[in-house]
Amino acid sequence: MKKAQSKLIIALLVVVMLVGFTACAKTAEVAAEPAADTTVDAPVATEAPAATPLTGEITVSGSTSVEPVGTALGDEFMALNPGVTFTYEGIGSSAGVQNANDGTTMIGTASREIKEDEKAFGLTEQELAYDGIAVIVNPANGVADLSMEQILGIYNGEITNWSEVGGADSEIAVISREDGSGTRGAFEELVGFEDALTASAIIKDGNGNVQSTVAGNPLAIGYVSFTYLDSTVKGLTVGGVEPTVAAVLDGTYPISRPFMIIYHEENLSDAAKAFLAWVQTDEAKDIISEKGAIPLE
Repeated sequence: MKKAQSKLIIALLVVVMLVGFTACAKTAEVAAEPAADTTVDAPVATEAPAATPLTGEITVSGSTSVEPVGTALGDEFMALNPGVTFTYEGIGSSAGVQNANDGTTMIGTASREIKEDEKAFGLTEQELAYDGIAVIVNPANGVADLSMEQILGIYNGEITNWSEVGGADSEIAVISREDGSGTRGAFEELVGFEDALTASAIIKDGNGNVQSTVAGNPLAIGYVSFTYLDSTVKGLTVGGVEPTVAAVLDGTYPISRPFMIIYHEENLSDAAKAFLAWVQTDEAKDIISEKGAIPLE
């Protein structure tokens, strides 16, 4: 009996030892396995490369009508891009087109449509704004309104005295612009006296000279871009319509024209290309308006 009990106890101990050994082996196996990597790689911080500051030269020449707008745009563009230099030479529309074609300046401007013979140059044309041409007299002149027919008569020499259009009995001093002027070309075309300017006309270079001449002569009549209207001269109504931006936009003011930019792509610097894109922004249009021109819709 005792022997049987001893054998049973021994058998149980063997079983217990075998079970314990197996459990230990499994524990060791699990412990030997590498723990799963639950860490998340932190994102690598990256910075956008800083934009290279714009540098270079922009050269422009052309219309004196466009000059106040062009210079203001250039000044603002230089303020935004201190590494850029901008120059504008007011020499007239035809000269501006020629300079753009032969590369004397990167960009030309014209205060009129590009002529058919100029289109043969293959220049890229870009509208910058619109402008009205105001017919001006001295503030002391009693005439306030002229019809298109009366303006035509004065400039082709058929009307020579202010009394013929409701003014004083005095000879009219007709002031006009130089050959090649975009303002002159547009004015003659719109009024209808191309190649028929009165021989008695006094020729002045540039809008500023026309303005100052009329401001100093009570008997003078001239025409200037809207951008040159100020208190020193009186802008006449034309057929009863005031020379205003609103009247140009609604089509009621009859003497208006475009401001054009022209260039050959291969003549442009990177700065000039950036400028031509920037002048189409709302920021640039605000400057165009401030200078009295009419921005594109």
